[in-house]
Amino acid sequence: MAEALAPRFFTDQNIPEAVARLLEAEGFEVIRLRHVIAVDAPDTGVAAFAEAKQAILVTADSDFRQIVQRAGVGKRIYNTLSLLRFEGCRESRMAERLKKLLSLVLHEWEVGGGDRDRRLFVVIKQDVVRSHR
Repeated sequence: MAEALAPRFFTDQNIPEAVARLLEAEGFEVIRLRHVIAVDAPDTGVAAFAEAKQAILVTADSDFRQIVQRAGVGKRIYNTLSLLRFEGCRESRMAERLKKLLSLVLHEWEVGGGDRDRRLFVVIKQDVVRSHR
């Protein structure tokens, strides 16, 4: 059996640096939006970049859910975009919440076989976490 690829993360402009540092401290590659594209890039461009880099998009922006739903599965756009979204979670607590839930995120990644062509959707709230397969 092939070894699962480690996930790569792409942090949106609304994600605090503490989240990126936490992921890097755990040994993951992190691409920061502000280092590679304009911080005011349209969400569709951010989604396309994350998908092209085969990275899990880490964001607090609820628009990405609608973007993926509008594109639809049959349209071959964003069909491999993975999303880790914070919803209603204070910026000051995002890294702390992710640290507690990182094992769940990694479990969901591994359930998909660590395949960067398979979607991952995890929503982290203040007191709730949701995973969509």
